[in-house]
Amino acid sequence: MKNVNVRLRPLVKNINLPTVLKTAFLPGDTVERLFIATQVGEVFFLRNGEVRTLLDIRSRIIKLGASGGYDERGLLGLAFHPQFYYNGVFYLHFSVAGTQGPGALPNSFTPDPCDPSTLNLKWEDRNNQYDHIDTVEEWILQTNGQPKKRRTLLNLKRPFFNHNGFNSLNFSPETGNLVLTTGDGGSGYDPFNLSQDNMEIPGKIIEIDVTKSFPDDLAAVTRFNELPVSIQEALTVVAKGVRNNPGISYQRYGNQYIKYVGNVGQDLVESIFSYVQYQRIPVTQLVQSYSTNSELKGLINFGWRGWEGAFPTSILEDCSENSSLYKKSIAYYKEAIQDSVNRLPPLTSYFHQDSRPNKFEGTALTGVQPYMSNKIPDLTGSIVFSDMARNKQSESPKGGLAYTRNRFDGKLNDFGVIEPSYGFGSQPAYYVGLGTNLAQTNLYLGVYDSMNVTDLNQGTVFEIIP
Repeated sequence: MKNVNVRLRPLVKNINLPTVLKTAFLPGDTVERLFIATQVGEVFFLRNGEVRTLLDIRSRIIKLGASGGYDERGLLGLAFHPQFYYNGVFYLHFSVAGTQGPGALPNSFTPDPCDPSTLNLKWEDRNNQYDHIDTVEEWILQTNGQPKKRRTLLNLKRPFFNHNGFNSLNFSPETGNLVLTTGDGGSGYDPFNLSQDNMEIPGKIIEIDVTKSFPDDLAAVTRFNELPVSIQEALTVVAKGVRNNPGISYQRYGNQYIKYVGNVGQDLVESIFSYVQYQRIPVTQLVQSYSTNSELKGLINFGWRGWEGAFPTSILEDCSENSSLYKKSIAYYKEAIQDSVNRLPPLTSYFHQDSRPNKFEGTALTGVQPYMSNKIPDLTGSIVFSDMARNKQSESPKGGLAYTRNRFDGKLNDFGVIEPSYGFGSQPAYYVGLGTNLAQTNLYLGVYDSMNVTDLNQGTVFEIIP
């Protein structure tokens, strides 16, 4: 695929980490507005070129950056009800203030294929050994224009600070359900294999029927069978094997939708998956299958932790005799075999190390969006994706933009690089979020000058234009 040149038009400057970008019609408004959710807990919208505040929940967000500035917690998801224009209802996913714990493991984790004890760790003391609690809440914009929390849908204990999902809430245009995309719980290499365990909430794509009733005073849980039956009945599971995910996006295809899901990689690749047909498994069925020890089929499986994109998950090590070379050993060989047939192969992957010309080496996938406009003809009908920062760059790293196209033969597709002509100068420019409007004809890019959440007001939101 050829490289495509675009321009970046600044829309907002000097804001905090702009990780969620999407549009909606405010009640009574006639213009589709761009909404920006920041990781630190603000929700802004643009009206006539001015930045206005919809919501500020910074006091409700866990203290970020306490251990060095980099953090993957905070305000993780924002979604507007399909009838938001009429009912003013929207949803938030965030890490809750005052819930900091010691974490599920005392040290960082890397599996050792020669040591079985590292391959079968269990998350034992969940009451005490966890990092924080994430919550999913329903809010309403009152007639006086002030937002108000209505109810809590889920409280989730997370074992580590990272891999909580981001841009994690969206509504399915097919089912009308709220879709929550969760990460595998964090650390590295999914130490407890939560993403493949059907009973574990981490590492899944979950649909929530928001028309159901939810009880008050919900306890924080880690597994589906810990939920009250009334909540189990409101949840269905679509997929497992998710490592960390920058949301789900939908592209109309005839009378169906193609779903696109990105999976942030470990050491080898960043991957984008696509599917049309899928089966929604009720959580009540998951729990029943678990209690009777019966086999359950039907979930889409992205393959993690046994697979990283199209490759068995590997541990990379430098070669001591030649620093330009490295060796890899398969981290979970038996799991790679077990999941080799049932996993969904990716649509495309891009590599952390890639010597091919006209490509870039990635770091972490931060957004996946279809583009359906003719304004940039070379991108019409494509899937655009963003990466935090191109690998092996100078002291002022810049993010990466690229595109691919869907294919239905199951083969891995290539990708083309999108080159923005914008003068970032000597400042870093991390691409932290990618969004689109309702018609998928405009693309928005969130850029930040630092990797640290404690470095404030260094964000810019751009529109990607011809």
